[in-house]
Amino acid sequence: MKLYYWSPFFSNIATEKAVINSIESINKYSNNEISTCLLEIIGEWRNQKENINQKKIKIKKLSNFNLIDFLPKFGFIKSRISYFIIFLFSIMKLHRLLKSDKPDFLVIHLMTFIPLILLSIFKYDTKFILRISGFPKLNFLRSFFWRIVGKKIFLVTTPTKSTLKILIESNIFDSVKVKYLPDPILNIKEIQKKKKENNIIEKEISSKNTLISIGRLTKQKNFRFLIKVFSEINILYPNLNLCIIGDGEDKQKLIDDIKKYKLQNKVFLLGYKVNIYDYLKNSRILILPSLWEDPGFVLIEAGYMNKTILSSDCPNSPRELLDNGKNGFIFKSNNSESFLRTFKNVYDSDNKSLLLKKISYKKKLKEFTLFNHYKILSKLIKGYEN
Repeated sequence: MKLYYWSPFFSNIATEKAVINSIESINKYSNNEISTCLLEIIGEWRNQKENINQKKIKIKKLSNFNLIDFLPKFGFIKSRISYFIIFLFSIMKLHRLLKSDKPDFLVIHLMTFIPLILLSIFKYDTKFILRISGFPKLNFLRSFFWRIVGKKIFLVTTPTKSTLKILIESNIFDSVKVKYLPDPILNIKEIQKKKKENNIIEKEISSKNTLISIGRLTKQKNFRFLIKVFSEINILYPNLNLCIIGDGEDKQKLIDDIKKYKLQNKVFLLGYKVNIYDYLKNSRILILPSLWEDPGFVLIEAGYMNKTILSSDCPNSPRELLDNGKNGFIFKSNNSESFLRTFKNVYDSDNKSLLLKKISYKKKLKEFTLFNHYKILSKLIKGYEN
């Protein structure tokens, strides 16, 4: 059985880790019954080549031209221009590949409209699996398009049960096609290795005094809100620092906000980091202020690292993962008063109550291992070989 993966991207996102881990889980546990192949469309996997080679992941390039070097990457309009360019560049290349290679399954993660347009026009021997990556905004155009092509889609998988429920209730797809498939976020062997590394050079990182937040510097992650409320936290708890890991189009806005609130010596933008585990290890509380998440990789990674978690109640994942506060602390999204009240509760909690939340959360995290991902995915496709 041949399983191909389509997931073009042009900036650092968590989905690339999920794709690699998904392929690794199949290669590791399928006993060679399933062969996998990662499609490279625009040169997006170039910087991951060493990691991909170590994991013995097969790559098939649709082109030797690294289009990614010439694409605008940040901003809504620029990203849409990039999507259109990638569409023109790749659509017929993918069509020819599907006709010649005839993989049994094509798992599509990102820029899903490209393979789905092909599916709506042509007939393939390949079965398409639409992997919902992130919280889906069901606007009119997307819902309309999904309804049309949904009849030809083999499976639709969701990273959370909350999103599963939304899609089933929306009646966009036949409910029997929509399945819960947790992302393979926790590669235990790899995490253990990274935990032993110590790449931190920033003197601001201290396990006792550092609050940490991780994600792309975009509107979704809501870091401007976090900096604003931290200016009030700084008055109550002047010993604390805030470190934000990530890169993105909102970087200058965040720099301006840090200056506005005179937090240059308290809030630090550390940029993108390949290994976040050593930073998590040396922090006190993981804060997720996002406006939406699904599932929120850093919530899972921080839980594995035994971090106390303070998250917004944004759709769609935090309440599910944190079990409405049993596994961590939740504040009302984008609400300063709720955040400050909850933060005080976190800061004043005794070690025993914090430990109980961490232990409870660890039980939930078993869903996000490579083995569990393989077990569910293999069951979904079992018996459907061409």
